[in-house]
Amino acid sequence: MSADILRLSSAQSDFVGLLEARTGWEESSLSLVESRVAEILEQVKQEGDAALLRLTEELDSWAPSSVGALEFSVADIETAITACDPKQIEALELAADRIRDYHQRQVQKSWSYKDEFGNLLGQQVTAVESAGIYVPGGKASYPSSVLMNGIPAKVAGVEEVIMVTPTPSGEFNPLVLAAAKIAGVDRVFRLGGAQAIAALAHGTQSVPKVDKIVGPGNSYVAVAKRQIFGQVGIDMVAGPSEILVIADGSVDAEWIAMDLLSQAEHDEVAQSILISPDAEYIEQVADQLVRLLGSLERESIARTSLSNRGILIQSRDIAEAIQISNKISPEHLQLAVEDPEVWLSQVKNAGAIFLGAYSPEAVGDYSAGPSHVLPTSATARFSSPLGVYDFQKRSSVIGCSQEGGEALAKVASILARSESLTAHARSAEYRIKK
Repeated sequence: MSADILRLSSAQSDFVGLLEARTGWEESSLSLVESRVAEILEQVKQEGDAALLRLTEELDSWAPSSVGALEFSVADIETAITACDPKQIEALELAADRIRDYHQRQVQKSWSYKDEFGNLLGQQVTAVESAGIYVPGGKASYPSSVLMNGIPAKVAGVEEVIMVTPTPSGEFNPLVLAAAKIAGVDRVFRLGGAQAIAALAHGTQSVPKVDKIVGPGNSYVAVAKRQIFGQVGIDMVAGPSEILVIADGSVDAEWIAMDLLSQAEHDEVAQSILISPDAEYIEQVADQLVRLLGSLERESIARTSLSNRGILIQSRDIAEAIQISNKISPEHLQLAVEDPEVWLSQVKNAGAIFLGAYSPEAVGDYSAGPSHVLPTSATARFSSPLGVYDFQKRSSVIGCSQEGGEALAKVASILARSESLTAHARSAEYRIKK
């Protein structure tokens, strides 16, 4: 494996081109499914539950006995919870408490003030009324994702949270249902892929239409979210998971190697990057990657990920390493350096930033508190982690007094006539004393 992982140096004349070629996410895999996703969306829109039954049997290798079988009942969920290890339930509850506590601090409140004319101006903050969360159930199912999507929605005040998760061949992880109850999810449907997104976006006889859809999925889910955006809100179009570690050699090389593997094991196109000014340390990490790979349950996936998309980069110093990271704009950034707070202000683009030896990305995935739903594929340049603010919307509030309305109308009249919008001007002028 050590010979396969790409090594780069920032001193190379072709460094920038090689780096861009390796880190750029090729969306050709998404374009290949565009037409099929469009067909699925239209079928669900036109046929509703009938399409869901047919597509679930066709794509998930599971034939629901009826439309009612597409939804987990309260009894189903309670039965699933009893099948879970109590220690796992306790861990979910502890993680949920931390996630809830963190996100309660994000809640935005309405505000207002009065100007010199006595006009009331402000902003009213309200939650979206309904939200859909997509939880993968294919190669791996993630109870943690239920918490990370559902809890911010409930903290924001969303009245109805609808969860969809595929059950390939009829199988499901009972912990996912336990997490749904802990997160306060209102209803859970056994639906996956583009058909699940279609059901949430358009509504069917059984599945409620929602105002916003969040949560990552496969290429069909990503394309479906992109195609229905505008009819409903979405959080983001997520690409493969990413980790970038900046290391000065102060953290055990074995620890860093396992941190890189924690992303590589997600799927074959996940990306793991190490940047360090210490060439000898880079080789130590590479040796540990080789040694540790064989100990993973998902060894084949991690090996492919590292071979196809992994990078070991030697930089001139830590400052340059951060500059390179800002260009890449990773989903997860670990500052595995001494005094990481010193460098924090220089980080401009990252979904989540982990400081120091004892802050591995894995704690962010499960138990730290912030949502692990993060911008990928360099979108951290302009996007933020999923949060309460994704489920809140803002309305401007304008309430003019008689004096204030007249003063503002005079300004509005002048500007409206300058734009040849006569009705605008006359509407304002009605409020001006003659």
